[in-house]
Amino acid sequence: MGHLKRMGLHRFGSLHFHRLNPALSYSLCNSSRTFLSLFSTVASSPSPASAEQISIVDYLSTNFKFSKAQSVRISKRLSKIRSPQHPWTVLDYFKQIGLSESQIQTTISRQPEILLSHVDKTLKPKIEYFQLLGFQGLELGEFLSKNGLLLMRSLNKAVVPCVECLRKLLNDEKDLIKLLRRHAEWIIPNQQRVLDNAAFFKSCGIVGSQLSVLLTRRPRLFVTRQSLLRNYVSRAVNMGFSIDSGMLVYGFRIISDMSIVMFNRKVEIIQSCGFSKDEAMQMFRRSPGSLGMSEKRLKFKIQVFLDKIMLPRSLLVNNPVILTMSMEKRVIPRWRVLQLLMSKNLL
Repeated sequence: MGHLKRMGLHRFGSLHFHRLNPALSYSLCNSSRTFLSLFSTVASSPSPASAEQISIVDYLSTNFKFSKAQSVRISKRLSKIRSPQHPWTVLDYFKQIGLSESQIQTTISRQPEILLSHVDKTLKPKIEYFQLLGFQGLELGEFLSKNGLLLMRSLNKAVVPCVECLRKLLNDEKDLIKLLRRHAEWIIPNQQRVLDNAAFFKSCGIVGSQLSVLLTRRPRLFVTRQSLLRNYVSRAVNMGFSIDSGMLVYGFRIISDMSIVMFNRKVEIIQSCGFSKDEAMQMFRRSPGSLGMSEKRLKFKIQVFLDKIMLPRSLLVNNPVILTMSMEKRVIPRWRVLQLLMSKNLL
């Protein structure tokens, strides 16, 4: 009888709940019971309604201006995790440290599981570490909106060791901050690969400032499979670059930036302007950056030097670095000055 009585009370409570909360009841019928557990253990919250009367979808839409679609997508990600944490405390904490509404939206949209983090034990230590690095206010919000995954990583086992590793590879603290701002989310989880690839580059003679510049300008190479890096170096050597040569890193960068087909097309463009293939390769070895521009830009520059400025082809072969100079800001203005001086017989 006691058991039946309890059953009866349970059914009465359940029916009463369904009548008072039809929307939430519908949500529960669609496998969202886990969601309720996120709010049921809180005695009070800063939300305008009690935890039992509001769903995460409504809360995000009403208080943080997420669209309905965004709120539903986030709720589905959270419903798979059984954790009695308090999502609104995370959101309010982000407001307190100066994140804008749009930055909060971006951060949570990309990594909804952050809402299940414990603010004092998990989030605050990481945020304070990022602030010590130099990220403050809206800049901190911008950093988190791009690298929110870091808030799900271990501070002492992942974030701090990798930052210290990067600091040793870079020459300047400003370069470290710039690198973290743009690429921390995928560099920090790959610390071991960064170390391994840095060691490989050093074995090829890319050390000191060259290694630092390579990490700053081509960070993806430090998380690339080493077999692919070896292939790039092999191609550079076959094109005439020497291991331990200061020019290797420049050739390596250009080769890694484009496919073999694209590289060959640019060599053919140089040939179409009257150069031999051997001359085109000499130009590349002397100034790898000359092949770093678009095909259209490369052809335009060569034609200006040959047809307008009337430079001998041999001069361009021996000094291909002039192809990397700005035509609009440097080459053409100086050429006009030279023409003026010549017209007045001053040269």
